[in-house]
Amino acid sequence: MKICVYAICKNESAFAERWMQSMGEADAVYVLDTGSEDDTVQRLSSLGAQVTQARIDPWRFDVARNRSLALVPADADVCVCTDLDECFHPGWRKTLEQAWQPGTTRAAYRYTWNFNPDGSEGVVFWIEKIHARYGYRWHHPVHEVLVPTGEAAECKIYVEGIQLDHHADPNKSRGQYLPLLELAVREDPDDDRNMHYLGREYFFYGAWEACIRTLRQHLAMPRAVWADERCASMRYIAKAYAQLGDTAQAKQWFLRAIAEAPHLREPYLDLAQALYAEQDWEGVAYWTGRALAITERPRTYICESQAWSSLPWDLRSLGLFYTGRVQQALDAARNACALSPDNRRLRENAAIIAGALAGA
Repeated sequence: MKICVYAICKNESAFAERWMQSMGEADAVYVLDTGSEDDTVQRLSSLGAQVTQARIDPWRFDVARNRSLALVPADADVCVCTDLDECFHPGWRKTLEQAWQPGTTRAAYRYTWNFNPDGSEGVVFWIEKIHARYGYRWHHPVHEVLVPTGEAAECKIYVEGIQLDHHADPNKSRGQYLPLLELAVREDPDDDRNMHYLGREYFFYGAWEACIRTLRQHLAMPRAVWADERCASMRYIAKAYAQLGDTAQAKQWFLRAIAEAPHLREPYLDLAQALYAEQDWEGVAYWTGRALAITERPRTYICESQAWSSLPWDLRSLGLFYTGRVQQALDAARNACALSPDNRRLRENAAIIAGALAGA
């Protein structure tokens, strides 16, 4: 099986060696450089990549991705799309070969999008950027997705054992995202995914009214049926209302988010945090309990690291303590410490609760 990696890049010399070592299990590596002003091209070429230079004007991620995919030769069986700030764990090729069967068209695998300051995993979900050489193209000017081009049904596999890590460059600007998302919505106003991303981007920019307006549009769209993403839109609306000082609306929208996707921890935790700010300890204890009752972490990108961190246990310990359930509070505090053993505040809280229990 011939496996080829393809990528786009610009001014990523610092990542070239690490990336090429990670991609070295492929038969060939093809890169479209879109205008580097450092020595990215020279470094990649010296390390064995086949680099083509081209400027994409006006800039669109889908055009760049499709141009890079076109570099992969016709006799390739499998294409692997990555970015230069991403690395596979060793052995990925063998795992892929063992899983890829005749008729397979696409593979999904585990992806760590970011890491916490202590080095532990942050946001983790599954992506599917390994695909057959033909039958796919990239679509959308930003937050581009790989879409089938033919009428034949996809045959997607989930490959346990392939792990891709993202080590993002903190100095890279995302300033182009908002205008590209606005373009994406103009080009395809019926695309619910783009509408959700645009509303989320307005939230990131602190444009609270635009966020609320856009995400309400998302929720009204006939194709907006994925509960997880609808829940995320409701949560951003709630947080935007909170920023505007309307806590009543915020709590209403958090409750709607819970009802929309009761299988996700995130909306329960959001509501618990809102109630924590009001010192509604009974509410904090109740909603963190509902969150922690969910024990299976989703594989989608709508899965935030703090929901699976020490935070829900930490909040729960406080809610239980201030409502007089001290033994349960201590158990929760210890669970929080187990997840964040280096957190001094958590250890001190556990000691205070233990002291209160001993003196009871």
